[in-house]
Amino acid sequence: DVSADSSAEFPDRASMMEVRLQAQEDEITLLKSSLADALRRIRLHDQLLPLLKQQLIAVNPGAARVLNQVCCSDGCASSRKLSSSSAVDGIRHPATSQLSDSIVTNANGHIGSPVSMKPRPATLDRSTQTDPTLPGQNTGQDRVPLPRRVQSLHLEDALPPGEPVVEGTRAKLYRVPGLEEEDEEQEEDEEGGGEKELRWTSSVEEPIQPTTIIGLQREDFQDGSCSPEEPGSASTSVRTSDQNLSSRSGPLSPIQEGEKKPLVRRNSEKLGNPERQRKRLDKKAASSTNLLTRSPSLENRAKELIASAGSPGSRRGTYSQGQSIKMFIRGRPITMYIPSNIQNYEDLKMEPPSERLELDWVYGYRGRDCRANLYFLPTGEAVYFIACVVVLYHINNRTQRHYSKHTDCVRCLTLHPDKVRVASGQTAGVDKDGKPLQPCVHIWDSTTLVTLQQIGLGTFQRGVGSVAFSFADSGAFLCVIDDSNEHMLSIWDCKGTKHAEVKSTNEAVFAVEFNPSDSTNIITCGKSHVYFWTLSAGQFTKKQGIFGKYKKPKFIQCFVFSLTGDVLTGDSEGNILTWGKSAADVKTLGKGAKETFQIMRQTRAHEGSVFTLCTLQGGALLSGGGKDRKIIRWSADLAPERECEILEKYGAVRTIADVDGEELLVGTTRNAILRGTFSDGFVAIVQGHVDEMWGLATHPSQNIFLTCGHDRQVCLWNTEEHKLDWCITLEEYGLCAGFCPNGSVVSVGLSTGRWMVLDLLTREVVSESTDGNEQLSVMRYSPDGSFLAVGSHDNFIYIYNVTESGRRYTRFGKCNGHSSFITHLDWSKDGKYIMSNSGDYEILYWDIAAGCKLLRNRFESKDREWASYTCVLGFHVMGVWLEGSDGTDINALCRSHSERVVAVADDFCKVHLFQYPCPKPKV
Repeated sequence: DVSADSSAEFPDRASMMEVRLQAQEDEITLLKSSLADALRRIRLHDQLLPLLKQQLIAVNPGAARVLNQVCCSDGCASSRKLSSSSAVDGIRHPATSQLSDSIVTNANGHIGSPVSMKPRPATLDRSTQTDPTLPGQNTGQDRVPLPRRVQSLHLEDALPPGEPVVEGTRAKLYRVPGLEEEDEEQEEDEEGGGEKELRWTSSVEEPIQPTTIIGLQREDFQDGSCSPEEPGSASTSVRTSDQNLSSRSGPLSPIQEGEKKPLVRRNSEKLGNPERQRKRLDKKAASSTNLLTRSPSLENRAKELIASAGSPGSRRGTYSQGQSIKMFIRGRPITMYIPSNIQNYEDLKMEPPSERLELDWVYGYRGRDCRANLYFLPTGEAVYFIACVVVLYHINNRTQRHYSKHTDCVRCLTLHPDKVRVASGQTAGVDKDGKPLQPCVHIWDSTTLVTLQQIGLGTFQRGVGSVAFSFADSGAFLCVIDDSNEHMLSIWDCKGTKHAEVKSTNEAVFAVEFNPSDSTNIITCGKSHVYFWTLSAGQFTKKQGIFGKYKKPKFIQCFVFSLTGDVLTGDSEGNILTWGKSAADVKTLGKGAKETFQIMRQTRAHEGSVFTLCTLQGGALLSGGGKDRKIIRWSADLAPERECEILEKYGAVRTIADVDGEELLVGTTRNAILRGTFSDGFVAIVQGHVDEMWGLATHPSQNIFLTCGHDRQVCLWNTEEHKLDWCITLEEYGLCAGFCPNGSVVSVGLSTGRWMVLDLLTREVVSESTDGNEQLSVMRYSPDGSFLAVGSHDNFIYIYNVTESGRRYTRFGKCNGHSSFITHLDWSKDGKYIMSNSGDYEILYWDIAAGCKLLRNRFESKDREWASYTCVLGFHVMGVWLEGSDGTDINALCRSHSERVVAVADDFCKVHLFQYPCPKPKV
């Protein structure tokens, strides 16, 4: 069986050509090795032919003429054919007995130990039959041509008596230093008519499988002269070989009488001195033999080539011993073998699982790149969002509810004046069929979590960046700014009707708000601008804020309205600017001049940016700083009253929500939500990762799990108390993790090929190692904890012995065979085998107990039971793939402990639940 359907095309043309080139190079290497080895054996045969002639002449003087005819007709001496046998069939002389001894050939195709000469009765067996000429027979025109068949000339007849062959012995003959001198001595003895005993050096070696050599050396023994079978079974094996070869066509067909088929040279090298050329071939044969002996990869490649060439119409990946089916990913066929316990695959009925998924808890908050996304409801719940979910977290009861009707990431949030309705806007995305999902705004009830209205479907581009309800008319209108290049500003009523739309600016927009006392006045701010908009009869009029003598900041981060009607902005310079209307400057601008908005006052507030402003009852103001991480309370006339600095590990202040005038909720840039007061300080009630989260591992016995990601943090979470137990910071990205079965340690794979083992109680590093210089993707312990498998992007799986309760690791071996990076792997229940997936959709199986050996015959693994199932490719989970999937749609998969269901996480923000096993497509 050819693993992973190596005949299939890769999606990337460059990768496809690279793989094909490598395969061709391997085949050329093997063919060269086989050819050189065959030429070496031919020379050995040529050296033995004089001895054969002498002994035949000694027994029967007329046999010399027969031998010359045979060699001439079959090209043994002149044509230098790869095969050293001829296709002859003849009659036996009734009065002449034939003597024949065998030089046995083992499964490697090498000559074995010589056997002693002894009389052998005549036989019609094609593999042992000779074609003598009767003494005095007429060889002229009246000679009746004898019919010819494929037959073999046994060179063993020329060997002197020696030790008998031991059954089962696999021997290989090597040239030893001085062999050429011995050959010369042999030639001298032959000229003198003497005989000298041949000397051979034999060594027993691990045999290559006979089927491999049959394919590699097909031309060498297609006529039966070099049998791949064990000694003592030469005639039977050659007969079978002849029968098989007779049905083949092309260059592998037997050579018929009278055909002249000269050898075709495949290279442009000129032939020089024949003796020199022979010496070169000897050296090349020796190196090629060593290459085949020493390189298991070439041997395995040879097995693949033979397996794939079984029949002209066969396809790689099919197996004749059992049922198999194919699934296709990006046009690539992947063969799946049906387990023995499934008698009729077609009759399998897949039902949806009786279990249902229900979102229990969401860890984290999105404060790093979003603003004004934290509000406090009268129900005692904080409302915020992360990913596709809007979370309603009761800060006292520590419970969560979730609004999960969005189809992609939520980017903005606002609260209606009635404190019940909520508007949330999402970004654009794609559905499971690859069709684009248009951005929109959902208006929903925070009490019932029912969607009241979906606004702007098909109108907004890329996503919704900011939303705001009007206040003067009790929230009758909603203002929306999208993420298009022009950042379109539009006004909608709560029924979904658009009333006005205008291009705002090509610069980034951070915030939008209605004037609390006049719904026709709207303000937007962002990069290098603050705009004052007036809506009249469906048309917008824009006025830009004038900075005048004050330094124009790079960013206007936020703004609020004061009780006096002034606008207060916070900028990237750390200032709070007070804006007010000024009368038209008729003297300077002329008679048509209009009133403008100008800076009335500048207040130094923070070191670094002012990220948020929040008004309190009574006119007080709260400001949150970026660089200094301070929260400052200001009086109505902007005099500082109190301040508090939050801890550095939580990041800068991103947004502030008032709870009761004294207690505050603070969202930070490191994705945490803090609760507290100026007097008591602030503690985290919500925490999460700051960057992409990649690694996830669940504890084998406790209700805890560990995560790691691009923020270099390793976090241990408690699912019972819904909190973060501890968090440490690494020097590199953490990309994967796995718990030891005893639950005391956990291994974490990093982005540089390094991995470390942490003690759960002390959080100390108890062991660390490095495998390659590319990122690691999988860390998986065997069921008994005696091995650790480390999957890497360098295409290898590194295996470690684990001792001392997971605190000591020693390298055991390395699994080498994947042609792309490792994505998933699982251990068998007995801890001896591994199943792995790679980035080019391969499914490979490994025998770890046998030294990390690749199991070429995947059919043998079809009934193996797996301790876990996280591989996204396999017969048991084939049905989770949708038709037309590109191979990356499914990011993670995990089978339940009961082995009844499997959970799947995809690229479309969905987690699915399937029945396990799930072997049929379109489930």
